[in-house]
Amino acid sequence: MSSGHTDFYLCEDLLSEDEKQIRDDVRNWVDRRYLPRAADYFETAEFPVELIPEMGAMGLFGIKLNEYGGRGKNNVSFGLVCQELERGDSALRSFVSVMNSLVIHPIYSFGSREQKQRWLPELVRGAKIGCFGLSEPEAGSDPRSMRATAVKTGGRYILNGRKMWITNGAIADVAVVWAKTENGRVRGFLVEKGTPGFSARPVERKFSMRASVTSVLNFDNVSVPEENLLPGTTGLKSALMCLNEGRFGIAWGSVGAAIACYEAAVNYAKSRIQFGAPIASFQLVQQKLTLMLTEITKAQLLCIRLGRLKDEGRASPQQIAMAKMNNAFEALKIARSAREILGANGITLGHPPIRHMLNLETLNTYEGTRDIHILSLGRHITGMSAFSCEPEEKGAG
Repeated sequence: MSSGHTDFYLCEDLLSEDEKQIRDDVRNWVDRRYLPRAADYFETAEFPVELIPEMGAMGLFGIKLNEYGGRGKNNVSFGLVCQELERGDSALRSFVSVMNSLVIHPIYSFGSREQKQRWLPELVRGAKIGCFGLSEPEAGSDPRSMRATAVKTGGRYILNGRKMWITNGAIADVAVVWAKTENGRVRGFLVEKGTPGFSARPVERKFSMRASVTSVLNFDNVSVPEENLLPGTTGLKSALMCLNEGRFGIAWGSVGAAIACYEAAVNYAKSRIQFGAPIASFQLVQQKLTLMLTEITKAQLLCIRLGRLKDEGRASPQQIAMAKMNNAFEALKIARSAREILGANGITLGHPPIRHMLNLETLNTYEGTRDIHILSLGRHITGMSAFSCEPEEKGAG
């Protein structure tokens, strides 16, 4: 769903005027406000927090909410926003995706009236930042093995444990944290920045998602009032429902990264002269470009059909998993092909493919690795689990 030569199957015709306008507004903003410094943000491992109010003013947080200041847009519009943000950088899309899918969504879906009134208006404006604490050092693909605990004492819960790979963690005002209660049931809690015993520090020396704030959260006898429990959370399934929302955004975002890499490769191949001719005239380069465009087109069609199904309330976790699994993996292959076409120049930040390639290594891993999605889909297809032990609560796809 990009204009020009990346819209090979005329997906533009499948979009409403409102959807096109939202996409174009975000595309123009990314071109003007982010891309001129994208390489700098990546190299210095800096997230541009000064852009958060601008994104809030554009209505990019709470974009699907009909209340609390949200824009009330559909899933396809949200997907197009993710596509254009990731065309800029994964860090930009990840920030907005986490705010919408992993912070605003669970508070709106599982929170009390008081929790919604307190947090959602400020999160939607971008005046407050949130994060989502599920993954742990010993619990990634198998969240059932989480060690974080929440023990009820009187009218309070005492949280202990550690969360890892948390986007926005070190800059968040509130964390949506998942922990096991005494009966082993996973529940969600709101933990505010500055709560005694709660700390967050950045993950350093990473080569992917460098412009994103990736953090470790520590909970050392953190006492929160019972009112901070998200009352609608009923177990691990509630957390996995949030991940389904996140995977939807990743599926679309991957397309944006792939488009950026493909366009960079086409432009470079047409201008790079070797052996007396543009390398775009060489058979092997044309083969690479053809396969790249084919996979982008397939990913676009997957996304728009998935978006329509989601807007109709018919998208299954398995359908979302397939799109995330396919699009992240194929986008990574496209980024690598683009890097090859650019040759030695492809390893510099003067061109976008290496930056997207490194970021896409994360997209191919987080919110469900490709292997885990394959096995989850295999279980759905055959009715037989290839996991070493069958999850007690389903919902991961």
